[in-house]
Amino acid sequence: MKTIPLLIATSLLMTTLSACQPGNDAAAPDATASANPAQAERAAPRALANAATPPDAGKRDFAVKAPHGAERNDEYYWLRDDKRENPEVLAYLNAENAYADAVLAPLKGVENALYDEIVARIKQDDSSVPYRERGYWYYTRFETGKDYPVYARRADAEGVDALSIQRANDAADFNGEQVLLDVNVLAAGKDFYQVGNWEVSQDNRLLAYAEDLNGRRQYTIRFIDLETGETLPDQIVGMSASLVWGDDNRTLFYIENDPETLLSKRVKKHVLGTPVGQDVLVYEEPDDSFYMGIGRTRDDRFIIIHSSSTVADELRYAPAADPARFTVLAPRARDVEYDADHLGDRWVIRTNAGGATNFKIAEAPSNATSREQWTDVVAHDANVFIEGVELFDGFMAIAERSDALERIRLRKADGSEEHVKADESAYSMGLSANPEPDSEWLRYTYTSMTTPATTYELNVDTGERRELKQQPVPGYDPSQYVTERVWAPARDGSTRIPVTLVYRKGFAKDGTAPLLQYGYGSYGASMDPGFSATNVSLLDRGVVYALAHIRGGQEMGRKWYDDGKLLNKINTFTDFIDVTDFLVKEGYGAPDRVAAYGGSAGGLLVGAIANMAPEKYNVILSQVPFVDVVTTMLDPSIPLTTNEYDEWGNPEQKEFYDYIVQYSPYDNLEAKAYPAMFVGTGLWDSQVQYWEPAKYVARLRDLNTSDRPVVFRTNMEAGHGGKSGRFRRFREVSEMYAFMLDQLGVPER
Repeated sequence: MKTIPLLIATSLLMTTLSACQPGNDAAAPDATASANPAQAERAAPRALANAATPPDAGKRDFAVKAPHGAERNDEYYWLRDDKRENPEVLAYLNAENAYADAVLAPLKGVENALYDEIVARIKQDDSSVPYRERGYWYYTRFETGKDYPVYARRADAEGVDALSIQRANDAADFNGEQVLLDVNVLAAGKDFYQVGNWEVSQDNRLLAYAEDLNGRRQYTIRFIDLETGETLPDQIVGMSASLVWGDDNRTLFYIENDPETLLSKRVKKHVLGTPVGQDVLVYEEPDDSFYMGIGRTRDDRFIIIHSSSTVADELRYAPAADPARFTVLAPRARDVEYDADHLGDRWVIRTNAGGATNFKIAEAPSNATSREQWTDVVAHDANVFIEGVELFDGFMAIAERSDALERIRLRKADGSEEHVKADESAYSMGLSANPEPDSEWLRYTYTSMTTPATTYELNVDTGERRELKQQPVPGYDPSQYVTERVWAPARDGSTRIPVTLVYRKGFAKDGTAPLLQYGYGSYGASMDPGFSATNVSLLDRGVVYALAHIRGGQEMGRKWYDDGKLLNKINTFTDFIDVTDFLVKEGYGAPDRVAAYGGSAGGLLVGAIANMAPEKYNVILSQVPFVDVVTTMLDPSIPLTTNEYDEWGNPEQKEFYDYIVQYSPYDNLEAKAYPAMFVGTGLWDSQVQYWEPAKYVARLRDLNTSDRPVVFRTNMEAGHGGKSGRFRRFREVSEMYAFMLDQLGVPER
């Protein structure tokens, strides 16, 4: 599958925060409480801005120059410290945190209530649905009161299946379990800890895993002998989390990152027991606009290296039994994207070649080396976007979307097709873990804004469907909530923007409710409706939650993405504003009780709409926001910059410079009244550097004419995804939501 830009990760997290994470098993709030307390009364926001004096970052002129002669003064450029060591910069960030503490102190009770409610809806000792691979059943489980997962497996045997293992785990019966990694032990005493990936060798004896100690996604690879439990002395520092074992069970292929740009640059192979300095270079990517990933094909026959940019792909393959020489499946060509997998005697390729804007599926012989050898299997359809393919011996499962909804199409060997049925009008459906291609059972996941994440398996031969697990949500009654899909007209008069809504049953569409609108709209990342145990606390307070599927995502196909990037980027922002206007006009929210929420590239979105239409929003929630587009995209030393010229445009070219500077949030701040804002970042963020939101807030404080509070929170031990550990992120979101509820005039419960 095509590599997803890392900037997307936080956005995906924010739309489904807590959706699949176990939590506290205490009693949840009564689901039969008053349906819409926030519509029954309205509280006045507290005078939070008067709680303290915000810090003042001094101005220092600095000229940011472009090759074509354009020049901008960046008076807060001095806040950039690549090493995160400058005492003056750290003092400023700490002063902002102290100010945030003072401003938010009156809301501590609301924050605590939200936190208690959220963790009460989460089963703390939960576990994932096991999947079988090479004679073992693998799963992830959590233990009560602990922050981090336990990765474990059980040997396959007669009478052992996914359901029997789930029952044993639910009963805390871990006899026969082998713990691969107890992340609670590994994380002990550390401010941040995350396992980015782990892989078991083909003979099931060795484990390689990638750990991150600060959130910057510069991983250290370590090894464990699973037979003895011994941690081996080999360590590889400064790597990607992408790993794959060779068939000899001694050689690990990995990707080395550039230490400055963090781009994945070199594929190397390490033989256990040999010095890392002697590791052999397998492939070096010459183009800084490409990412790399490595893996194995579906049938374990080949090891692959996938190089991927915004507009092109190139895949190399080598026999896993003797990966001495890698062959290019098809040479890279601009505007030709493809990914491929192998099963049996053929490659199956998802591609946009030949004008297949929404992608098609082709096949090629095992020794293919060019696109001339590709033969179409599933034709291009202008109304159906193909997202991925999973190969089985007797069929293929095609992940696709149409009319802003996900679908799974089953195509059998005889060419017959059918679709997996959905149960609601607005939902999310996707392929789950299916490691065994000889199975007639397809696993998939299903969720909606009212239905917790559910894993099913479907027998493709008989049509039998079995529910393997639904995310347990203590105290939650789905019958008390309603989800619907509406379509908002865009200002161009011809475009309709899909919007998914959720609210508590009994909601009156009378234009008085508080409304929280979330959006992203970049990288072709589709924001699909999923259940969030976090958002239930908002719905119970009468908040209407709206997910705007704006251009720049891929919900409506590839054209939807193309119409929201490069010189069409402003469509993303106007779509979001047009959705707000429509929802307010239709009575879903009060015109003076609207909140906007976005993170990462979604932070760019809410920063842009705050400049374009500040009067339409009461409060803005902006997490790890990409707000200084021009300066960042002019600096190729900053991680992600070179890889994203085809997303935003390269401002070294005047056409793109002039367009980007029209919407870049930092550059368009001016003297006017802005909404209340909660801005968050992580000091070690490698995707959006902390200094972007820091500079943005400093300049905003200079120009903002309103008396609404602006809070800037920096996690000093975190990266792009926030603090590690499942409970700490709930504390963070509770603080942010407490601020929002106060500004929207939602009374305490």
